[in-house]
Amino acid sequence: MTSANFETVASVTLEIPQISSPPIVVSPCPRIGKNQIRTSLKASTLDAVFAAIFSLSTGGILLSNFLVELDASPVVFGMLSSIPMLVNLIQPLGAYLSERTTSRFQYSLRTHGIGRIMWLILFIGIACFHFGGLNSHQLVVLTLSIVLISHLLGGLGSASWLSWLGMIVPRQLRGRYFSIRNSAASLTNLLCLPLAGLAVSHWRGGTLQGYGIVLLIGIVFGIISLGCQYFKVDLNPQLQNTLNNYPQDKLINSTVITPAANQPSIWQNSRFVIFVLYFSLWMFAVNLSAPFFSLYMLDTLNLDISLVSLYTSLQAGANLLMLIIWGKLADKIGSRRILIFVGISVAVTPILWVGINTHYVDFWLWLPLLHILTGGTWAGVDLCNNNIQLEIAPVKNQSIYFAIAAAMAGASGALGTTIGSLIVQFTNCGGLLGLFTLSGVLRLIALVPLMFLQD
Repeated sequence: MTSANFETVASVTLEIPQISSPPIVVSPCPRIGKNQIRTSLKASTLDAVFAAIFSLSTGGILLSNFLVELDASPVVFGMLSSIPMLVNLIQPLGAYLSERTTSRFQYSLRTHGIGRIMWLILFIGIACFHFGGLNSHQLVVLTLSIVLISHLLGGLGSASWLSWLGMIVPRQLRGRYFSIRNSAASLTNLLCLPLAGLAVSHWRGGTLQGYGIVLLIGIVFGIISLGCQYFKVDLNPQLQNTLNNYPQDKLINSTVITPAANQPSIWQNSRFVIFVLYFSLWMFAVNLSAPFFSLYMLDTLNLDISLVSLYTSLQAGANLLMLIIWGKLADKIGSRRILIFVGISVAVTPILWVGINTHYVDFWLWLPLLHILTGGTWAGVDLCNNNIQLEIAPVKNQSIYFAIAAAMAGASGALGTTIGSLIVQFTNCGGLLGLFTLSGVLRLIALVPLMFLQD
């Protein structure tokens, strides 16, 4: 573990491989050597690869299929999707706590580490269910409890982690690096998810027992991913906050720094307010229908988990290919333009599900094409949303900006999921297909604030 040295100096040059930066005047400022940056970026990429294996085993289609096998209701699926977003409300508290620590790494280890180990309880619960110690309802409740606790702990650490990585990645390489990092995670999903789906589907002891084995393997890789963070340069949040309250891209490109006292407060930052408005509306519209695509395939269309896993792998493959393109474009033309263009495609996608039924052509042509379209477009949305946050947030108290954005978006996303599940179960408005159409219309409306966001 290496730590960045914070020095009170008049002029500091940020060393970035193959990129020369002009001297900047800040006091104090972290000096991170290019070898430390290279090692940290490699470690962060490996972290993403191993974390992807953990994520696919504790969420997504595998966890959804697990709950389908337990005869969970649509409300349970709504809760499953709303919990990861609703717990974002705790991110401001997590940011507050992290800014009073002296190590980003140690804080991440305490939050994410405990959260991932918690999944061992579900593995034990599956074993108890196998031997008759738990019934299906109790196992569903236990699953939701583990999801809640683990995501609460993850929410406490998310803003600190993003601020940590945002300080390490050079501004000029941000789009390209995050596209490479996300591509590595997508490639991992592409390769591992079909294998995991086949293992669950063809396990001798049944799909529930098969999921338990896959879950245990995922937990091991989740712990390994935290070990990769040891090789990232550590930062002291308290020393980071002695920097002037200025966006990081301005620190890199400017020679004159405005005193912190003259900087606007969080809610006086118009770019940040517009972004939060867009992000909140977007998360509501997206999550109105997002949890129910898997339910539609597994329950309504009665598809096998191995076939749905294949679709998800195609989505990951498209995500992998397009991330590199979106990353380069983001560095050239800016993230906002990409978000508007790609956002329209993402908005139309749910409406395209209306024509999907149990025809043979739908299974082997239209569903794969829809997942490829989803993977390619969401690659640009996720990457550019992340980049815009890093561009807007100042260096001082950076994690608090990230936490507020996540909290607002998480609350609206959880509200969307809850309303979506209630619409499906208790109203007669076209069922899931009617919900998909409504979500598509609202996604288009959510893009309007981006028209007023300056690059």
